[in-house]
Order: sequence, then structure tokens, then C-alpha cells
Amino acid sequence: MNYQETINYLYTRLPMFSRTGAAAITKDLTNTITLCQLLGNPENKFKSVHIAGTNGKGSTSHMLAAILQTAGYKTGLYTSPHLKDFRERVRVNGQMISEQAVTDFVAQYKEDFEQIGLSFFEMTVGLAFEYFANHQVDIAIIETGLGGRLDSTNVITPLLSVITNIGWDHTDLLGNTLPLIAAEKAGIIKPNIPVVIGERQEEVAEVFMKKAEGTKSPIYFAADEWEVVVKGSLGGELLSVELIDTGNQSHYELELDLTGSYQLKNVKTVLSAVMQLRQQGFTITDEHLKVALQQVKTLTGLHGRWEVLSRSPLTICDTGHNPDGIEEVLKNIAATPHKQLHFVMGMVSDKDSSKVLALLPKHAIYYFCRPDIPRGLDAVSLKEKAADFWLNGESYPSVKEALTAAQKNAKTDDLVFVGGSTFVVAEVI
Repeated sequence: MNYQETINYLYTRLPMFSRTGAAAITKDLTNTITLCQLLGNPENKFKSVHIAGTNGKGSTSHMLAAILQTAGYKTGLYTSPHLKDFRERVRVNGQMISEQAVTDFVAQYKEDFEQIGLSFFEMTVGLAFEYFANHQVDIAIIETGLGGRLDSTNVITPLLSVITNIGWDHTDLLGNTLPLIAAEKAGIIKPNIPVVIGERQEEVAEVFMKKAEGTKSPIYFAADEWEVVVKGSLGGELLSVELIDTGNQSHYELELDLTGSYQLKNVKTVLSAVMQLRQQGFTITDEHLKVALQQVKTLTGLHGRWEVLSRSPLTICDTGHNPDGIEEVLKNIAATPHKQLHFVMGMVSDKDSSKVLALLPKHAIYYFCRPDIPRGLDAVSLKEKAADFWLNGESYPSVKEALTAAQKNAKTDDLVFVGGSTFVVAEVI
């Protein structure tokens, strides 16, 4: 198979969460363990940092990768989902895995995959681990796909575990209370391995502390370790911040090219993680931090985080899609000067949309659309659901047509926002 045939095979022959939802989730790590044994356990051939959380794990992963690259370490980065190109999931020093490497990997092991009965995600994790081992990375940043305890990435023994926060997402799979969701995320905490928790949330802090106590893992809450002061206004090309260490009052003045207000939480998590890596012998200077955080998007290829698509009319997209993520998006919309909000919105069909719809502003004009995946929620159905929450607008056959209509209708001082689903953002990037 050539590259495109290989990708088509992955999407159609193997269960994939982004296509089929809960049906693609396996109940234990047996398949991944079997796959890793087949590959010669590549996950044991490189150092790693493991990152989980409901929101912010993508930004946190990319910031850490950018810092380690800038510090001179050959850095692997495994994330999901991708926006435009499958190869975004696997990078070394910001460069995507080659098409040939993907094709060769599948060709070599295709029969084994089918015999084991691997999911799309399990196979992709194996691809990443083997690629990082073959390229002899100094360290890899490994982001969980879903949850933690049963996530396919959870076969690694990292130098450091990081959990950004806990929110309402995938409740049908992870649990219908925040402590239950936290317990699943806490599954990445390993014996004697330090763990950084990004936010201190009273509902779930005890879950993490008990788990860390049981595994004898040193635990650190980044929100307790740092105070952040915004030095400039939100909405510029760079976000200027001062991070103050609450323990010894040392401080860092940084400029972030990831400018969403939620990055104020993520940068605390990143700095706490960097301090832990320094203690483990990594040479990461203050200058490395400054240089890296100014150009995370350039160094790592990150997209879709409060990203400006055009200036006339001002059009911004963001991948936030669960209640906590949408709340952060709305803070950024409120901080962006505009008269009328035009909201291009699509969602997936297998999530409870009511919590998100209840948060959305009633004064906006909505352009409902369906992301082009099997799980996409029909635009007319979304429009009908939204009407129950006094959200008004029209439905469109595609994301592209919805965006075109919004930009056509928007006046010079209006704001067009695109979101509701990662898959909607993927179509406009």
C-alpha cells in the first residue's frame, strides 16, 4: 500500500474512537502490552513524561516539548487527535513522522495487528513508541488519548507524570462524577514517580493525594507553586506574563505565543514540570524557557488554540469542546473587542450537548454545521437542540459553508468564532 492507502486502511479497518466512539475503547491494556512485546518493547528505550487531563494537556505537552527542544534535547512528541494530517500525532523535534515510516510500519506488522485485533489508537501508540526508539530520542512527551488508567499510552514508566485538570468529558466512559473521572486520570501515577497536578480542585485533590500516597509518589500542585500576573492585555500576538514562585519568590517574565487565557493555568503546570526535570538532571535554563515559550507554535506545529484565522473579519477558532473548555473560550470571547458575535458551531453526536449549550451566549448569531466524520451531529438536529436553550441561527450542510456565511454576514467590528468540536476546527485550519 502507498501512504494514502495505508491511512485509509487505518481509518476503515480498525476501530477508532473519533469515528465510532465508545465501541473503539478496549477494557484493559492487554493488546498494547502484546503489541509492545511484538515490537521489542520500544517504550523502555527512551525517557518520557506522561501527560493526562481533561483540558490543557495538548498545550502543556507542546510547551514542554518546545522547551526541551530549545534546551538541546532530541524530543519526541505524541499527541491526539490530529487536525489536518495523521502524522501530526508523532513528531521528533517538531518534525512530523515521514509518510514512508508510517507505510513501512503498517506493511511490516499488518497481519499481526489483525491477529491481535488492535484498535486504531493502540496501533498508533505502537507506531510512536517504535519511531521514538528508532530515532533515539533523549525524551518523549506522551499525551494520553482518553482517561489514563486504561489508556494505551499507560504502559510507559515515565520520569514524571502530569495531570492538568479534571472536568466533565467522556462521562459515559470515565464516570459520571468528577472524583470518578479523576481516579481514571490518576491511573498514570506510577510507584515512586513524581506527579505534577496542574490545578487544585477541591472536589478531586484528595483522589490524587491518596493515589500518590499509595504509590509513594511525590506530588506537587502547580497552582500552589506559582502566582501568575498578566503584564499586557489579552488578545495580542504574544501574552506577556510574570510567574512568581510562591516558595522562594523567584520569578520569570515570559512571553507566550499561545495567547488564550487558559494558558495562564497551563504555563504554571509547565514550569512545575520543568522544575522537576531540572531536579532529575536536565539542563533547562531560564533563557531556554523564554525562547521556547515565544515560539511554541513554530517549534511544535501546534494549532487550534485561540488561533486567529483572519483579521477581516476577525475570525478565531479554538478546540475547546467540553463545558470547562467552552467556559475558557467564552472568557476569551468576552475579552476580545467586538460588536456582534457570529458563532460557527458543530458537535459530535455521542456526547451530551446540553451542558455546553446551556453556557453559550444567547445574543450570538449561530451557524450550525456538521463536522465531516461519522460521529458528527446533524446540523438540523443541533439547531433544534440549541433552540431549547434560546440559541438562534441557521443550519448549513458543511463547516465550510457555515464559515463562509458567517464571514459574509460579519461587519468590520464583529467577531466570527469557530468551535464546539475539535473536528470542526480541523476543517477550518
